[in-house]
Amino acid sequence: MLPRAFFEAPPDQVAPRLLGKLLVHRTRDSLLAGRIVEAEAYLGPHHIPPDPAAHAHRGPTPRNRVLFGPAGHAYVYAIYGRYFCMNVSCEAEGHAGCVLLRALEPVVGLAVMARHRGLAPGAPAQAFASGPGRLCQALGLTRPRHNGLDLTGQGSPLQLRDDGYPIGEQLVTPRIGIRAATGWPLRFALAGHACVSGPRRMRHPQPRGA
Repeated sequence: MLPRAFFEAPPDQVAPRLLGKLLVHRTRDSLLAGRIVEAEAYLGPHHIPPDPAAHAHRGPTPRNRVLFGPAGHAYVYAIYGRYFCMNVSCEAEGHAGCVLLRALEPVVGLAVMARHRGLAPGAPAQAFASGPGRLCQALGLTRPRHNGLDLTGQGSPLQLRDDGYPIGEQLVTPRIGIRAATGWPLRFALAGHACVSGPRRMRHPQPRGA
């Protein structure tokens, strides 16, 4: 399991280190796991300048209070009234940085994931969890059941694990699907991986800090 110290760093450092790690969801009936192939960093309100695309940029609210707590917790929020997105809290308590998990490669529990997503048997891997809403659908993650879970707890149903998977080239681009700070290079992905969302946008590497 990834220790809490792994997440007690700025989101733009945690996000690329999460690539290749496993998101594991244990339920009473199944074990689901996917490999992280794409993630985006969202900076806390202490960052200069503050990140206007981050949920925490105006300070703590009932919706985002998980982000202001200890690192290594799940922050799950609803979009469009029916889908969910999952983030991982980062940095020291009170700093509210986070990483959005954008895409997974399905690894364990594909039949259950396919049922969650309404996919036919034999569906291509990129149809399962390419995109943050699909990711939560595939693993059965919702805000009422999973927001605030400690991802570093031995008894937690939701964990982040390292199985030693060797990753190759990483690509860095601006984040997508947002309206503010659209040029900040805070989206990280495994180069050439079929499960990355919007793969055509990831053809050319962009150096960090560009």
